[in-house]
Amino acid sequence: MNDPMVEFDPYGAISTGTTIMAIIYDGGLLIGADSRTTSGQYIADRCADKIDYVHDRIFCLRSGSAADTQTIAKYVRYYVDVHAQELGRPPAVTTAARLFQNFLYQYKDQLSAAIIVAGWDPYKGPQIFQLPLGGAMFESKWSIGGSGSTFIWGYCDSNYKENMSFEQARKFVTEAVSLAMYRDGSSGGCIRLVNVTKDKITREFIKYQDLPYQ
Repeated sequence: MNDPMVEFDPYGAISTGTTIMAIIYDGGLLIGADSRTTSGQYIADRCADKIDYVHDRIFCLRSGSAADTQTIAKYVRYYVDVHAQELGRPPAVTTAARLFQNFLYQYKDQLSAAIIVAGWDPYKGPQIFQLPLGGAMFESKWSIGGSGSTFIWGYCDSNYKENMSFEQARKFVTEAVSLAMYRDGSSGGCIRLVNVTKDKITREFIKYQDLPYQ
């Protein structure tokens, strides 16, 4: 390219360099993510969907190498589906998280992948598991990840409350992800939200023009 400030390697890894987030509120689970995918300084996709379907009420949020995280998600989706068919009942969120953990730990030297597994099951209700690089696994009531998360730890610590209403949780997630997108050059685009409850799943798309921080 003529512009020395923009370098794009067509054979280089595509990174999801990202902001992902999940929170348990009173009555369900809310997941949020930005939509920018980058390769170095080049924006490869400004409207990517980083919230991957795993099973009926289980989702994963991906950060790291897009190729690595998409491949792992595909394998786990297959194994969870087979597991559910063999049992004849919905899979546990913990099962999906453990499968992700096995991949991340077994191939920790080859993968660049960090995952947040969030979902609802009839055994323990809404659950969130964070799996950073290397294959550790932590359960929590809220979780953030990706390059943009470093800019919003203070905001999240100050504003998080247990048993929020859906409206409070939506405002919290939207503002947090928007703040990260405002500060982090690898996060951007729009915000995608997924609301998971016992009865239904709803998706929401928030355009850049409607973000609280621009």
